[in-house]
Amino acid sequence: MTQNSELRTNNKPIPYGRQHITDDDIAAVVETLQSDFLTQGPKVAEFEQAFAEYVGAKYAVACSNGTAALHLCTMALGVNKESRVITTPITFVASANCVRYCGGTVEFSDIDPDTALLDIHKVRQLLESKPKGYYSGIIPVDFAGNPVNLEEFRKLADEFGLWIIEDACHAPGGYFIDSKGEKQLCGNGRYADLAIFSFHPVKHIATGEGGMVTTNDEKLYQELLKLRTHGITRDPALMEENHGGWYMEMQELGYNYRIPDMLCALGISQLRRADAGLARRRGIAKVYDKAFDNHSGIKVLGTSPDVFDAEGETGHAYHLYVIKVEDRRGLYDFLHQHNIFAQVHYIPAHTMPYYRSLGYKKGDYPEAENYYAGCLSLPMYPSLTQEEQEFVIEKVKEFLG
Repeated sequence: MTQNSELRTNNKPIPYGRQHITDDDIAAVVETLQSDFLTQGPKVAEFEQAFAEYVGAKYAVACSNGTAALHLCTMALGVNKESRVITTPITFVASANCVRYCGGTVEFSDIDPDTALLDIHKVRQLLESKPKGYYSGIIPVDFAGNPVNLEEFRKLADEFGLWIIEDACHAPGGYFIDSKGEKQLCGNGRYADLAIFSFHPVKHIATGEGGMVTTNDEKLYQELLKLRTHGITRDPALMEENHGGWYMEMQELGYNYRIPDMLCALGISQLRRADAGLARRRGIAKVYDKAFDNHSGIKVLGTSPDVFDAEGETGHAYHLYVIKVEDRRGLYDFLHQHNIFAQVHYIPAHTMPYYRSLGYKKGDYPEAENYYAGCLSLPMYPSLTQEEQEFVIEKVKEFLG
């Protein structure tokens, strides 16, 4: 870029993530606003069916947000005060909190330093340190959009009698390559019992707030539907009694985790261009990769080798583009001074005051803490322009000298 680069970008704020709302999105929402249903209408089921098809799962249940999706999963799987569940400390805290909502115990396990994904070898060590049956399940996270190899985690889970919830909030459209050379889309239910997604504005598909659970298990699907709506069923086949067409039964304690039709209308519209958005994210990542290749002051967060297909194309979904630098605070502040709002993902969950009150302490998971000390997420979203990205790269390199 030239010395007038800041002027050429109009000095506009460049966030790390941003929603992209089109005229088609607005029209879809307006149409629903003018319809007979604002909530509990036909758009919910339409969005669920379209999303299930997109990820290759049999069933999908839309809900109010990604955290609600996680909570629904733990409830449906019967997590209680006797349950012990393993997850990664490098995630948004909801991945762990959902276990606590049900009274269960969260046990963190350290990450692979190259990818920041849950390290399956460390999980095995943790499992082998206790008798079988001590742990209930695993919640691996497709961190930054880099898919976890769930085929390997499924083998481990089956060996120790565990369920799996895949936290795929960062990875709709992402995939890994299994042992047969086949693509396994995140959330397709082939290896995980349940998978969850978020439609927060910075995610691939934005509905404002919103979430989705996918599964191939019909029993879990029916349980999710009931728990999403106060534990109530209106299906006569599932009722103990039936007083007439108005009758409904609350059969267990559920929650109001429903999502409105107008948000589902937005989700359906966004889903239609999800592949284009994903391709753009991968293109942005390639530009960053080339710019930072062999730069001594920058280490780019690695990608798992099993997400590349035979043609060398990646299954990484690139919700985030993460670099690691020595002076993270200095670079963060410098970029913010130039209206580049890079962000840090994530503060290790076990170092939060709440989890420290449960007995965790700094030093428990050194790889997670080493990752956190230097990580920074650069702007990554489909509407990021070439000029804006060049400006980001220029300023990163300028700071690092």
